[in-house]
Amino acid sequence: MIHTIAVTKDQQVLHDISIQELVDSKISWYWVDFHSPTEEETQLLYTFFNFHPLSIEDCLHFFQRPKVDFYEDYNFYVLHTINPQTLLAEEVDIFFGKNFIVSFHLDDSREVNNVFEKVKEDSKIVLDKNPLYIFYLLLDKIVDEYFPAAYKLEDFIGELEAKNGSPDLIEDVFEVRNQLLKLRRTITPMSELLYRILNSERVNIPKEDHLYFMDIYDHLLRLIEIIDSNREMTNDIRDSYISINSYRMNNIMKTLTVLSSIFIPLTFIASIYGMNFKYIPELSWRWGYYAVLGSMFVIGSLLLAILWKKGWFK
Repeated sequence: MIHTIAVTKDQQVLHDISIQELVDSKISWYWVDFHSPTEEETQLLYTFFNFHPLSIEDCLHFFQRPKVDFYEDYNFYVLHTINPQTLLAEEVDIFFGKNFIVSFHLDDSREVNNVFEKVKEDSKIVLDKNPLYIFYLLLDKIVDEYFPAAYKLEDFIGELEAKNGSPDLIEDVFEVRNQLLKLRRTITPMSELLYRILNSERVNIPKEDHLYFMDIYDHLLRLIEIIDSNREMTNDIRDSYISINSYRMNNIMKTLTVLSSIFIPLTFIASIYGMNFKYIPELSWRWGYYAVLGSMFVIGSLLLAILWKKGWFK
């Protein structure tokens, strides 16, 4: 599916015009969004836009790390959005030229759709603007969508702290650390890309617009700080869990050591003398054997229940 927005030289905003109409001399600049395009629509990257085959190949065949490639008439950007359910990165590609911006994504992108609908509903926001403004809106929206995922993990870590000592705590800790790692693998390359955009002479950002992109970069640095801080918190929770379990184990060993110390001399005496006495009343009791077996079962079950209640099996 292809969506288009075009701004004419007489400051009119046109929506969903055909690709062929974009070459009209009245068009000042335009935005084309390839939303889960068909094979026929994808061919327009070659035939209509004449983009370099390598940049098109990056769109279609490989999951790329966030980057910028410089070509003669345009810059090619690879951006990463985040799937809110899995926290895995999803690719959005941007072809950015002097009078056009083309976004391309094989999967549905909430961020791109949100910006497109925003521009479509309020056309005034793109008047007196240029493709750089659309590029800024896309970057800003993509980075803003990182925060809910980061805050959700932060809240979950707060819940973990409240249930320190729970048997399933350590599994939750490693799971949240894995989620934080996924998030960091997306955000760190994006921050490196923004740094390159801000400091490259080949990315022509006017001074008055430089602060806007700097603000996005600051947000990415803040996100990295949040993730690193949360990873440190999970380390503390893990260490605290290990310390608590070590303390419990020491108490258990101390209790068992006391019990063993009591019964060791009794066992020593029994091992020497055994039951070798002539007068043992129970020897003539018909049900004595079964009574002893029953007593052994009851005592064992009782001790098992007591230890279970004390939490020694957790």
